[in-house]
Amino acid sequence: MASVEAGSKGDRTRARLLAIAVRRFAEDGYRRTSVADVARDAGITPAAVYGHFAGKDGLFEAAVDADAGALIRGALDAVGGSAGLQERWPTLFAHLVAGLDRHLLARRVLAGHEPEVIDRIVSLPSLLELRATVASELVAAQRAGRLRSDLDAELMAAGLETVVVSLLISHLQTSTTDESRWAGVLAVLHAALDPPR
Repeated sequence: MASVEAGSKGDRTRARLLAIAVRRFAEDGYRRTSVADVARDAGITPAAVYGHFAGKDGLFEAAVDADAGALIRGALDAVGGSAGLQERWPTLFAHLVAGLDRHLLARRVLAGHEPEVIDRIVSLPSLLELRATVASELVAAQRAGRLRSDLDAELMAAGLETVVVSLLISHLQTSTTDESRWAGVLAVLHAALDPPR
């Protein structure tokens, strides 16, 4: 999440509201959290919250995006940026799973505790940014001859993002850590992503 000290007063207020909203929605859920609760915790009026977010829905979506974005950035940082996607991919899922213990709102949504809003996660800016990052890495790998050139990088990136989100949902909602499933997914990904021999 953005530093609360950086930027204008409005930016700092928005960042503080997001941090409070992430915590509140993670602890109490969408239905039991009100804009008034977040405003009270921030020491401002509910009207001031509406100056930064389009109502409770806008606040919730921004909070989920902030928490999901922090989760994704943390996992990508943990796997490093010097190696190619094929080398980093096997550990990305493990870092995302580990990060869910620190990103409780993302965990709550992926675990299915907010069924009214689960369909919104596919259009979160943080996921769209991840998809764009993966697509650019796939294009770079194609240019370097490390990836099949006949693959549509954007389509593959959308598929990889879908696989990761689906695996996280499955992991949380079934409470299993079946290593053979992840190994199977990796085998499929390597078959698709590795260059021809």
